[in-house]
Amino acid sequence: MILRKLQPNDAAGILSWMKDPSVNCFFRFSADDVTSRTVEKFISESQDTTHNMHLAIVDESDTYMGTISLKNIDTSARNAEYAISTCTQAHGTGIAREATREILRIAFEDLHLHRVYLNVLDENGRANHFYVKCGFVYEGQFRDHVNIRGTLKTINWYSMLESEF
Repeated sequence: MILRKLQPNDAAGILSWMKDPSVNCFFRFSADDVTSRTVEKFISESQDTTHNMHLAIVDESDTYMGTISLKNIDTSARNAEYAISTCTQAHGTGIAREATREILRIAFEDLHLHRVYLNVLDENGRANHFYVKCGFVYEGQFRDHVNIRGTLKTINWYSMLESEF
């Protein structure tokens, strides 16, 4: 597993998981609105890592497997938001856990952050289990906090401190 900057040829892979109903059912936005053009724009904008770091997760043959991110990087407060999305073929391979470990290393050792946090839909049991398995600490819930396609959903908050890495 390797993390590298997103490249234009990753667009098809990004679209594959964004259009996958087993993945996009947990999105807070409509996957119908995502086009090749919006993905290409995202990839282009990801090259500036000042406030957001979006990296491709690739296997040893440089096949795109997903995207992992540190968003809203705040060097003053020393924190950032973590996010990950992977292609279906990456599920169950351990690549997401390995990528998470590496992005946390970057966060704590290279960027000298103190805290990395995330939120996830309560109903996304697979993701909630994954974050705990990776060492994130459950902090609590925001009940009925986000409106997804007309239904209010609860989100769970997790974090990891530098000392817990």
